[in-house]
Formats: sequence, structure tokens, C-alpha cells
Amino acid sequence: MNYLPGTASLIQEIDKKQMVILRDGRTLIGYLRSIDQFANLVLHRTIERIHVGDKYGDIPRGIFVVRGENVVLLGEIDIENEDKLPLTEVSIDDILGLQQAEQESKRLDEERKKRAMTERGLTYHQDLLQEDLLA
Repeated sequence: MNYLPGTASLIQEIDKKQMVILRDGRTLIGYLRSIDQFANLVLHRTIERIHVGDKYGDIPRGIFVVRGENVVLLGEIDIENEDKLPLTEVSIDDILGLQQAEQESKRLDEERKKRAMTERGLTYHQDLLQEDLLA
């Protein structure tokens, strides 16, 4: 096997189904069609997959251009085992509703933490996590 340094190693992944996780926490699944020296990606037949608990929903996105600096993880999808997920697929409307409820629950938890710490005379600084960027 030949070693290709940097983004050149992605050449072997062209035309394969890939999952890309972005800095803002979104998950994209599509066929890698093009890359450049900055690891900018072009995905074809892309879906955005949203997970909430053991449920997921797919939103069709079509052709998607991803700036390389926003890629956290890129990996090939195992086509043979793709349908063996221990998850339940739900409609787009259902998953978006579940996602909104989950985000609201997290926001309320953060408000409770802040209030409890303030009542004890402590200063509360919320750490910025991936989940916080999904609002």
C-alpha cells in the first residue's frame, strides 16, 4: 500500500460513501466526489443525519460543499452493515421536534445550574461544548 501524505490520502476515498462530522456537531453522509489541498470536500447525494437518543432522521441535502477547516471526522460507511443500526428511523418532522425538545431541556438544565451557583455566591461559566453550538 502506498502512503500519501496529507489530504492526498483522501484520493483513495473518492466515490465512496462517507460520514463527515462537522465542528458544529452536524453529521453528513454522502458520496465523496472531490477534494482539494485544503481538505475542502464535495459530497454528492448528501443527507444530514440527526440523532436523538436511539432515534434518527435524515434530511436530504443534495450536493454539499464542506470547507476543510470545519471537518472533525471523516470515515467510510460500511455499506454491508449500514442497515444494521440499533437505531429507529423517524420522520424529519419527528426528529426535528425531538431535537428541539432535547435542546430546550439542556438549556433549562444550564439555567438551573447557573441559578444554583449564583445563589451560593459562585460565578458560573458555561463551558462551550459541541452540544452548545447546535442551537
